[in-house]
Amino acid sequence: MCLSRRDFEIRPSPTATASGTRGGERSASIMTDWETAPAVAETPDIKLFGKWSTDDVQISDISLQDYIAVKEKYAKYLPHSAGRYAAKRFRKAQCPIVERLTNSMMMHGRNNGKKLMTVRIIKHAFEIIHLLTGENPLQVLVNAIINSGPREDSTRIGRAGTVRRQAVDVSPLRRVNQAIWLLCTGAREAAFRNIKTIAECLADELINAAKGSSNSYAIKKKDELERVAKSNR
Repeated sequence: MCLSRRDFEIRPSPTATASGTRGGERSASIMTDWETAPAVAETPDIKLFGKWSTDDVQISDISLQDYIAVKEKYAKYLPHSAGRYAAKRFRKAQCPIVERLTNSMMMHGRNNGKKLMTVRIIKHAFEIIHLLTGENPLQVLVNAIINSGPREDSTRIGRAGTVRRQAVDVSPLRRVNQAIWLLCTGAREAAFRNIKTIAECLADELINAAKGSSNSYAIKKKDELERVAKSNR
């Protein structure tokens, strides 16, 4: 018996052909779905504590725009990123500004490391600010920092016995650092031996500083530093 080459060929069955066409139709429909799908998924709007958006926050002082990290990639749900901002010089400028305020509230020794407590204080203070002013608390904080940072300070110059003070300009990063420190110090001193909570005192301090009011501890200290520097020009 002589076998030809055609006898060894594998022919697809009718059922396999039908399933193959169905599979082709399914893959084609998947392809069309993929082509019509949007190229990039929309990122959700990140709001601090699930409430406060950073999109409409404006930094009016152009010199501080690179040092107040509040918008776009610096937006966070919580002021706790666990970043190593002290490992390299100037890296703390990239730390979200609300987290810097939170960290600065962890003073002095008895409060070191109690970050959950300070996060709760900041959250309550922001709620109070919104109730009193009706504004975005992030905008109030940014305005308070801009108004509280001294533009001019004085440094000690001289050797051994003869020492005099010389007026100097303050760098933008130090302005932000000093503003945060003054705001937290003012709130801490106001809350000491007072029936008002630390959150209420911090809210009052931020609101007064944002308005430029002399009732603010930070504004008073800033004016004093600039007055001393002016006399030592």
